[in-house]
Amino acid sequence: MTLLLTLLLGLAPVGASAPAAAPSPADSTQVFYARQNVAALRALLARTEDRALALLCRYRLYPLTQDAAYLDDLPTALEAPTARELALLAGLWGYKVREASIFQVPAYGLRSNRLLAQAKALDPAEPFVLLVEGQSLLFRPRLFGGDARAALDRFRRLCDVLRRAPDGAISALEADLWVWYALDRLHADEADALRADLLARNPPPLYKTFLLDPP
Repeated sequence: MTLLLTLLLGLAPVGASAPAAAPSPADSTQVFYARQNVAALRALLARTEDRALALLCRYRLYPLTQDAAYLDDLPTALEAPTARELALLAGLWGYKVREASIFQVPAYGLRSNRLLAQAKALDPAEPFVLLVEGQSLLFRPRLFGGDARAALDRFRRLCDVLRRAPDGAISALEADLWVWYALDRLHADEADALRADLLARNPPPLYKTFLLDPP
C-alpha cells in the first residue's frame, strides 16, 4: 500500500475493532492538492457526477496546472446552489480574469463578484466563501477594491470557523498559510514568526513551496 493511499484510507491500530473511515471525495481533494497530485485530482474530476465536487476539483486543479481548460464552459448561474458551490464558481471566474483579454476582464470580474455576493447571502461563514473572498481582496488591484487588511480579516475568520467546525475540504494549515501571506503582503512584524512556525509543522510540498517562494 502506498503512503498516499495509507494517508487517505487510514489504517486501524492493532486491536481496533474496525478500520478508520475513509475520507469523503471532497476531503481527498485537500490531500491531493497539498501534495500536488494532479493525476489524482484529474481522475476524481473525470469520474464524479457531483456538481459541488466537480467545481472543487476544477478550483484546485487550475492553480496547480495553470491549464485554462479547467475554466472552459463555466456557468454564469447555478440552479438551487449551495453557498460553497457559488463561492467555488466565483473563484473559477476569478481565475478566468487572469486568462482574459483586457476587454473581458471587467465582465468576468463583475460576474465573479456577483456570484460571491450570492454565496455570502446564503452563508457568510462558509469556509470557501471566506477563502475566495480573502483571495479576491488580496489579489485585486487597489483601484478595483483590493484590500490586504480586509483579506487578512477574512482569513482570520476562516481560521476561527475551522477551529469550531473542521472541514476536510480545506485544512486549518491552509487557512493559517493565507493569514501569513496577507501579513507578509502588509509587511507586518508577526509575519516572519508565523512563517517559521508553519515551516516547523513540516507542511506538505505545495504549502512548503508557497512559504519559501510566495507568488
